[in-house]
Amino acid sequence: MTMEIELGRAKRARRAYAFDDIAVVPSRRTRNPEDVSTAWSIDAFGFEIPVLGAPMDSVMSPRTAIMLGQLGGLGVLDLEGLWTRYDDPEPLLAEIAGLAPDDATRRMQNLYSEPIKPALVRERLAQIREGGVTVAGALTPQRTQELYETVVAAGVDLFVIRGTTVSAEHVSSVDEPLNLKKFIYDLDVPVIVGGASTYTAALHLMRTGAAGVLVGFGGGAASTSRATLGIHAPMATAVSDVAGARRDYLDESGGRYVHVIADGGVGTSGDIVKALAMGADAVMLGVALARATDAPGAGYHWGAEARHPKLPRGRRVEVGQVAPLEEILYGPAPVADGTANLIGALKKSMATTGYSDLKEFQRVEVVVAPYRAH
Repeated sequence: MTMEIELGRAKRARRAYAFDDIAVVPSRRTRNPEDVSTAWSIDAFGFEIPVLGAPMDSVMSPRTAIMLGQLGGLGVLDLEGLWTRYDDPEPLLAEIAGLAPDDATRRMQNLYSEPIKPALVRERLAQIREGGVTVAGALTPQRTQELYETVVAAGVDLFVIRGTTVSAEHVSSVDEPLNLKKFIYDLDVPVIVGGASTYTAALHLMRTGAAGVLVGFGGGAASTSRATLGIHAPMATAVSDVAGARRDYLDESGGRYVHVIADGGVGTSGDIVKALAMGADAVMLGVALARATDAPGAGYHWGAEARHPKLPRGRRVEVGQVAPLEEILYGPAPVADGTANLIGALKKSMATTGYSDLKEFQRVEVVVAPYRAH
């Protein structure tokens, strides 16, 4: 039953929960962490850990995408980022990291105004393929029709269409919108699409034939969508709603399973645990991986929304450097705040609550227990 709150005589609202509002509860059984599996697969591609690197220039470069793939996850390269606009973006990444806060947005708008070069799209994806890992690249819906043939010809394994929010039915009087269902049907590559934050939006995306749906809207550490647009989706409720859409679509489609990927607001190992507990199959990590000492952002983090030429909905934020990527994922953790040894913490939580794999863990008991750091 949905609980509604009366905001005033003309408007009622549904109560929604963030990850900090919930906690998982141990069961009658416990296990050894060594007996827990964090394996995950989508379409024909299997991974040792349920972690995707977010397509953000501060998180994923061709090199870090290869590193993450070799560590068992999936790196997704932003095909509209600096790596496809400049032959050598390393000095520009260093410049962004060194900018004064008041100068960062305007300078990023300038740097990202450089045109995308199809030859660089092909070159970056080929570089990741040469690393021997699964190749994934992301475009926004606005650039997908323009660049998808280049991306597919380059040999991408998984195609990601990622925006602040993506709908199955976009209405426009300015240009011809992307027909998502036809696009996915005609494409011979699995497509992950999002974000979506409601049951209805997710269900319609699943009906387009997407292999996975990204869950989230304006919840990331570098996002200002709540301040600029007044839009926000508390992630615990959003993931659960989209998982509910997956369940109903599974029945509707006669057994087609669509993967749910939490994307936004997943900054610590505890957030990963709670995202999976609410029904996610995997998580897409931005700030959590941007804290790696070998991340391209050099201790800073920003997303695609920060570079918008007219209405930036994100900012460059300082996140610090915690440990190398391998230690961020597998430890040993030099800190006790959930920012390192993410997979070790996930396995420990699964073992403590008595579950042996991720699919089982989606059944873990969850309670509303708001957490406020002291």
